[in-house]
Amino acid sequence: MPTIDMPLEKLHQYQGRNPRPADFDEFWETALAEMRATDPKVELVPVDLPSKIVDFYDLYFTGTKGARIHAKLAKPKNIKGKAPAILKFHGLSGNAGSFRDLICYAAEGFIVASMDCRGQGGFSEDMGQPNGTTHTTQFVRGLDGDPQDLHYRDVFLDTAMLARIIMDMDDVDETRVAAKGGSQGGALTIACAALEPRIALALPTYPYLSDYKRVWEMDLAKGAYEGLRYYFRHFDPRHEREEEIFTNLGYIDIQFLAPRIKAKVIMSTGLMDTTCPPSTQFAAFNKMNTEKVSIIYPDFGHESLEGQSDLEMRYLSELL
Repeated sequence: MPTIDMPLEKLHQYQGRNPRPADFDEFWETALAEMRATDPKVELVPVDLPSKIVDFYDLYFTGTKGARIHAKLAKPKNIKGKAPAILKFHGLSGNAGSFRDLICYAAEGFIVASMDCRGQGGFSEDMGQPNGTTHTTQFVRGLDGDPQDLHYRDVFLDTAMLARIIMDMDDVDETRVAAKGGSQGGALTIACAALEPRIALALPTYPYLSDYKRVWEMDLAKGAYEGLRYYFRHFDPRHEREEEIFTNLGYIDIQFLAPRIKAKVIMSTGLMDTTCPPSTQFAAFNKMNTEKVSIIYPDFGHESLEGQSDLEMRYLSELL
């Protein structure tokens, strides 16, 4: 078959190229401690939309660094007992989508929350003030300062905070919570399941934010990864700090969070993906020490995957 990356048998063995920071585990334990010490000040605002089966809400909470985060919440009417839940995460520069997008899940009995990423296309605040460039893709934000100020550190923590809030709701069964999303949403699905180990099912689709050095070596630092090329050209044109830069990016590299996951993982990958190359996705997948399934679409790239949403519903039905 045609290929833009490694053969499939090598993908299943690949362990990644990006360096892992020596204090990676300590870094994330400190970050989680900060999140747990943050009062989320949850606010639920009813939304007046007509539906015979679902109630809608705007959900607001306070994340790390004082940012007010927004999510859309849909609950089935007349819930009896405790319901399963789904956390949805959107792609780069997008937003939580419409309430209508959540009805199909709520109609099956799920409580569904779809989060706006801070600093992107929705209503979540971005309160970070990192040193250095804020141009182009956001994974370079904070790269010149303390790793605690890396932008995605706080976005990853927002996913875990949202999971805790949903799991703490009286009508949610905390043992039956799934996370899902594609591209950036796929990365956030993996981060959420890693930082909140009670997640039962993770459905990442062609996850982003993995194995930055591999992306660079494949000359694919464009589009979603263009910040990498921009950063080197403007801030390290002779690559004198290359190892340092990639090591700092390692703090927000999902492949190193992946071993923390306890959820069942179903990862979907298009082998012709030149946005999030398959090898970078498998760098994370191969580090997962949990029940996991790789769904392969040989002829597809970074696009809608034919029949995938129906396949996801089959896995989600296990939580019902």
